[in-house]
Amino acid sequence: MADVDDGADESRGDPLIVGRDVPPLAGDVPHSARMWDFWLGGKDHYAVDRRAGETAREAYPGIVDIARTSRALLGRVVHHLVDEAGIRQFLDVGTGLPTADNTHQIAQRAAPESRIVYVDNDPLVLTHARTLLTGTPEGATDYLHADMHDPGTILEGAARTLDLSRPVGLIMFGIVGHVAEHAEALSIVRSLMGGLSSGSHLAIYTGTDGDPALVEAERLVGEHGGTPYRLSNRAQVEELFSGLELVDPGVVPGTRWRPAGTVTDSPADIASLCGLARKP
Repeated sequence: MADVDDGADESRGDPLIVGRDVPPLAGDVPHSARMWDFWLGGKDHYAVDRRAGETAREAYPGIVDIARTSRALLGRVVHHLVDEAGIRQFLDVGTGLPTADNTHQIAQRAAPESRIVYVDNDPLVLTHARTLLTGTPEGATDYLHADMHDPGTILEGAARTLDLSRPVGLIMFGIVGHVAEHAEALSIVRSLMGGLSSGSHLAIYTGTDGDPALVEAERLVGEHGGTPYRLSNRAQVEELFSGLELVDPGVVPGTRWRPAGTVTDSPADIASLCGLARKP
């Protein structure tokens, strides 16, 4: 993959690096995006990610259900935003590694003119970014290698592809827990939403502390050098949507947000929460 810089030409379809230089690939340290790929049955991970991922899965087998719930939920949320809310622009922060039915694929099937910007800070995700840049000719996709702790830089980079004066769907799935303190996560969410227009929507999916077994699994991942993940409680998740208008059914487990069919019991029922809200 060719080197890119802050002046990358949009017509060339190169990813944009903002805020910092790209660190080297770290194959000796587990990373959440690659562990997520392992749980989803992907192939883009290292042995160290498999070891940490297997440690978590042994401690809490339901982690795989939580990962799969996230992918299914993404499809339902994006379809709602396109079909019912009329959203045609998406900012997906904490993209992870490309897999089936990424945000741009879901959105552009329904509305080919949709424009999507992905954001992640894992160098391995950057090496696969071209997979995320193959959208419809009517729309646009872009990738920012950036850190969510710098929302101002993300918004500046996103404006390269998106018109921030028009509504945007902000997707933050499995990412707010990577911020060590809830207060900081709340500040990041508010800063990102503050840079988006009225009519924009915020979608969040995160793990919660409702199951002690998941709490223990996350502790073990941290002991094995994995990226720490802070599990939220319900009040914290609800606060992330403060000042916004929640879309029915509100803050619920990932499996219970507008399910397509019959819902069976899942570990995600007690260990995950999600929501979608509109900026007035």
